[in-house]
Amino acid sequence: MNATLFVPDISCGHCKMSIEKAVNSLDGIEKVEVHIEPRTVDVAWDDAVVDMDAIIAAIEEQGYEVPAN
Repeated sequence: MNATLFVPDISCGHCKMSIEKAVNSLDGIEKVEVHIEPRTVDVAWDDAVVDMDAIIAAIEEQGYEVPAN
């Protein structure tokens, strides 16, 4: 599965590293890339191992809000 999430609080390199580390720590993540502008997170994962709720939770546990689409 692939998705792009909008995370409005992304503003710097620390945000990028924090989110990428948290999401990459989940089993089943194939790729995660944070873009400071336009404040998005591209993620690819194996949906048999991890789901979108877990990915969003990992981002939110770092202190970043992921608004509902």
